[in-house]
Amino acid sequence: MTKIAIDAMGGDHGPEPIIEGVVQALEEKTFVPILVGDKEEILSLLPQYYADKVEVVEAADVIAMSDQATNALKRKDSSIYKAVELVRNKEADGVVSAGHSGATMTLATLRIGRLPHISKPALATLMPSLGKTKTLVLDVGAVTDCTPQNLYEFGAMGEAYAQSVMGIKAPRVGLLSNGEEDTKGNALTKEAFKLLKELDGFIGNVEGRDIFNGHADVVVTDGFTGNILLKTSEGVVSTIFTMMRQHIRKSLPAKIGALMMKKKVFGNMKKQVDYAEYGGAPLLGINGCAIVSHGSSNAKAIKNAIFQALRYTESDVNKRIEELLSQN
Repeated sequence: MTKIAIDAMGGDHGPEPIIEGVVQALEEKTFVPILVGDKEEILSLLPQYYADKVEVVEAADVIAMSDQATNALKRKDSSIYKAVELVRNKEADGVVSAGHSGATMTLATLRIGRLPHISKPALATLMPSLGKTKTLVLDVGAVTDCTPQNLYEFGAMGEAYAQSVMGIKAPRVGLLSNGEEDTKGNALTKEAFKLLKELDGFIGNVEGRDIFNGHADVVVTDGFTGNILLKTSEGVVSTIFTMMRQHIRKSLPAKIGALMMKKKVFGNMKKQVDYAEYGGAPLLGINGCAIVSHGSSNAKAIKNAIFQALRYTESDVNKRIEELLSQN
């Protein structure tokens, strides 16, 4: 049975939403969660019915969000270090953490290790799209200074993930640039363009709007640009919903219309853009599975992050990544 190691202590809100998310996941899927952290606190929050359905690994230390990621390797008694070690030692198939993202990525890269043809891993996330599926964007924060080779590897990893996990038979891979023309871009994207042409699914340069209009299934960029893109998108969504609420409050007909559309229209819209619906970002390129969740994740987000880990471990995505890079 698939085992998922879960950093029970790393989130902004402590272990409670994490354990609640594990319980919700157990209600829908069959797997073995390994909760890593303060055993006494974990067991006090875990409903008695689930006590024999989970494993608990004691960890006395917690890496705070304010701590340096570079110190993670030294803090071997931290919950995230021990959770990652379970994957390294093949005692767990994947790891999920809502803790310090830098520490999680550092430990996953250095302790679990990279796939043979990968120079740098990439953090991938799903963005809302008008297409049939969401758009996979990578990198969104793992590698801020990229080489053309890095972007090429990101493209191969994104194509493999879209095929193996998202179920897209022939994913369209685009390179984020300031114009669709082949000649557009900076020195980095122009060189990366030449390499990405080796991928069967490469469709050329795409613009920011193409992430959301369904033009591409996978969009490749460096971690600096991708992280700004991610946070800008989150800000835009939050602002639009706030503005809608402000305008609805000012008009009685608008209030009545909003009430009528609450479930079907607004409910579906919120589901499309709600981070909790997918729960976390897979770190692609490591020799295992690591899902990095937001520090403020609620129980629903943790549940869906676990589901992501299960889909990842049950797929052949890492094998597919190696095949693509070996072919080219």
